[in-house]
Amino acid sequence: MDLNRNQFFFLGLLVLLIGIQVRYVSAYVLSPQATQFLAERTGNSLAGTSSFFTMTSGSFAAPRKVLEPPEWLSWCLMSVGVVLCLHSLAMPKPG
Repeated sequence: MDLNRNQFFFLGLLVLLIGIQVRYVSAYVLSPQATQFLAERTGNSLAGTSSFFTMTSGSFAAPRKVLEPPEWLSWCLMSVGVVLCLHSLAMPKPG
């Protein structure tokens, strides 16, 4: 399957916007369900992290994983997005 000019441009804009979002958001806090899903898939247990919180607060609350993307990831995504957009402009028009 060959990608045409419009598809390259759309993909470039999508990657560029994701890069901008990663640049402006410092951390992503996952829901308890997503945290449990990742823990099951990676083989990590949640028992150690939730027991301390349960003892100190008196109520059970599911732990939440915090993802802090590195700074270079946003710059990488933005640059790849711009290159894809510029590449699409250099391609011949469809049709």
